[in-house]
Amino acid sequence: MTIASPLPPLTLRNATLDDLVEVLRAQHARKIDVIVPAERLRAVGTHLELIGTESLVSEDGVTATAGRYLPTAHCDQDIATKLGIPSPYLRRMREENGRLYDVNVNGWLQADPHRRFLFRGLAGSGSTGIGRALLSNSYKVIDNLDVLMAALAGIKESGVAVQIDGADLTERRMFLRVACEQIQAYAPELVGDYRSPFSGASAAAYPVVFAGFLLANSETGDGAFTITPRLTLQVCRNGMTINRDVVREVHLGGRMDDGIVRWSQDTLAKSMQLVTARARDAVRTFLDVDYVQTKITELAREARVAVTEAEKTIEFVSTRLSFTKDQQQLILQHFYKGGAITAGGVMHAVTSAAQVLDDAEKAFEMESRGVDAMHLAAAF
Repeated sequence: MTIASPLPPLTLRNATLDDLVEVLRAQHARKIDVIVPAERLRAVGTHLELIGTESLVSEDGVTATAGRYLPTAHCDQDIATKLGIPSPYLRRMREENGRLYDVNVNGWLQADPHRRFLFRGLAGSGSTGIGRALLSNSYKVIDNLDVLMAALAGIKESGVAVQIDGADLTERRMFLRVACEQIQAYAPELVGDYRSPFSGASAAAYPVVFAGFLLANSETGDGAFTITPRLTLQVCRNGMTINRDVVREVHLGGRMDDGIVRWSQDTLAKSMQLVTARARDAVRTFLDVDYVQTKITELAREARVAVTEAEKTIEFVSTRLSFTKDQQQLILQHFYKGGAITAGGVMHAVTSAAQVLDDAEKAFEMESRGVDAMHLAAAF
């Protein structure tokens, strides 16, 4: 399993496009995809061990797939789901009693030895690799790197100039934020009295919203490839995602036999052609002045609703949207700093608070609920 170069990072936050591509290429060079029956899997010292699986032959040489892999937290979640072990219990066993972890995992693997899984991992620099996912053997592998390149090709084909507003990578997903500053609209009723909680700049002086979208993909079984329209405020770069207009492509395929997963170039090309077409269509649909103005008009209707009890409103919104107490306090701080005592101000507080979170998954989840937060605040 040994590869000389150091293991690439699994996560990035607010990275550049170049940084994201570099990490994805490094991960791609180490990837291991193998269909394995339960009888060839076992837990040893809280690691997953693949037994007797065939080696991967590529242009870079021969990589042994048999060996031990340390599961990520996401992979542990897969193990719990696939084997019917409560996830909190599996986490506790990993932290407090490794022997019990092994006994439980091995017991349920042995209960159905012919059941098959898709194991996705990274070859290690030493004897131990990283286990990234344990998935159904009907999962359709669409790698982040391939998706990213195909999507960028679609954007280029559209002929519209865009800016990359940042990229995130987690154990679960890849995110790419795309903005188009040349497609913009004035939104004074949407921003109202809002000011940037970062700079203090008044949105009244910069009442502009840019078109854009958020591209997301999971290569570890945690959601479809999606393109979601995203409006960006000029004054503070807050992002408002329009979830009901999302474009989605689910990762499902036919059942696969045991062994190394080898997708034909024809199969891969067809999948990437679809991603390219989706990205090109998204540019034409979402990066459009009329689309942006329509969404601004829709949002502005509730954005102007006054908030009379800020703390109670934000507590209500946070409870309904399952935000943590710490997130609730952060949103309240951003609400007061933002100065817009309206339902729109609540939305802006949620989306600006999301920008300062270190955890990209939590930031994504928070930002994606910004419009919902406004609806709830307006109805409270």
